[in-house]
Amino acid sequence: MQQTKPLKWSLKETEAQVLAEGQEWTRQRLAQRLQAQAQEAGALFPPAPTADPPTDPAHRGRRRDRQRGLRARSPNG
Repeated sequence: MQQTKPLKWSLKETEAQVLAEGQEWTRQRLAQRLQAQAQEAGALFPPAPTADPPTDPAHRGRRRDRQRGLRARSPNG
């Protein structure tokens, strides 16, 4: 009878390695496609924030209040 060599990895380990390789390949391919689309569009998303303060008076002061640890203003005063 012919003796078989012991396997270096089990079937489960081999399957996990192959699946991980496939996931990495898919991730890289997705990154390439998304980068190509972004370059084609020529714009960044989300757009970079502007230095201008919000124009809506209801939004003024909220960041300052959060920095000071104050609670948000209630609509009823």
